[in-house]
Amino acid sequence: MNQSGPQRAEESASFETNIERLGAIVSALERGDLSLEDSLRLFEEGILLSRASQQRLDTAERRIETLLSVNAQGDIRTAPFDVKP
Repeated sequence: MNQSGPQRAEESASFETNIERLGAIVSALERGDLSLEDSLRLFEEGILLSRASQQRLDTAERRIETLLSVNAQGDIRTAPFDVKP
């Protein structure tokens, strides 16, 4: 599989679209009715989607930290990003 083609597609799709597709891939793999080759193809697509989604989350986290880090005097400070389930 060409790494640059699918990877660019995942990176250009919205985060929500990637997560939705990732859910469909997981469901298809869990059914267990795919051939080995189809399973591997979907697994690879899922890995690319997962990485692209994690990169978007990391970018969003950095943006939030930057927005929260400017105090009243204009000084920049870092504040940890706390994710609560």
